[in-house]
Amino acid sequence: MTTQTPQDAPTTPGTVGRWLDSARRFTTPALVANLVAQIVIVGTGGAVRLTGSGLGCSTWPLCEPGEFTPSFHEATSLHPFIEFGNRTLTGVLGVIAIVVAVLVWSARDRSTSYRVLGLVPLFGVVFQAVLGGITVLVDLHPAVVGSHLLISMVLIAASAVLLDRSREGDGAPEPLVSARTRIVSWVLMVALVPVLVLGVVVTGAGPHSGDSEVGYRFAVDPAHITQFHSASVWVFTALLVTLLVMVYRTSPRVDRARQAVVLLLVVTLAQGLIGYVQYFTGLPEVLVAAHMIGAAMLTAGAARVPLALRRRA
Repeated sequence: MTTQTPQDAPTTPGTVGRWLDSARRFTTPALVANLVAQIVIVGTGGAVRLTGSGLGCSTWPLCEPGEFTPSFHEATSLHPFIEFGNRTLTGVLGVIAIVVAVLVWSARDRSTSYRVLGLVPLFGVVFQAVLGGITVLVDLHPAVVGSHLLISMVLIAASAVLLDRSREGDGAPEPLVSARTRIVSWVLMVALVPVLVLGVVVTGAGPHSGDSEVGYRFAVDPAHITQFHSASVWVFTALLVTLLVMVYRTSPRVDRARQAVVLLLVVTLAQGLIGYVQYFTGLPEVLVAAHMIGAAMLTAGAARVPLALRRRA
């Protein structure tokens, strides 16, 4: 399979067009930076939550009334700076998303679906920034905080797909595995949804649902909802093992598909281990944060699997 290089791509008339054509060689680094930043911001958002810094800045978009940044004085804690740091990273992610949107949308030799996908991170960051402000205004209600996290997972999945799409052509998809294998891969994607949603509910029902001074919790039994979450993970894992066996039985062998599924299985098993350890050790903040980062990596890995089971000319 041949890949068209930026030098071979049709050029856009004018000085700006020539500059954009030249800049397209930075598309892959920009897409990698976008995916990494989307995952990292889940970690910084988790730090805000786990340190009880969700209301470190009392308002939005300013940190305090009349002040954009936190003010340092004797009574100041670290909470405002942790919250402001997360907001600052959102700004950095916004800049990266703008670069991605410009580079992808200007690729006039690529399909419309690919170019439109390049706009998703930018619109997502804007929406997340507004939703982040709403979470402050509603005193970190767990439903809004949970929605904030789930939308991040959607953006991570879209960013992972965008990165893979940038490395392939725009021809009609050609399956590399059987129809049954492809069906299992899509069922696996569906099974990921309850894993993430129930994980959010577990957190919203437990001691890390928001700011330490806000008593909001989901009105469910944390132990029972944790059992449901664990069951959904086991279903996901069983489907993943089934998919792995089916991919390895594919002839001729498809190395790309095998690598994607094996990597996802490794991340899933690591996530399961962290989940059980944190549950039986009283939910230490470090492990909860690692579990959140793991969920982001799991989402990115899962989003790549269906793409690894086919190719585009």
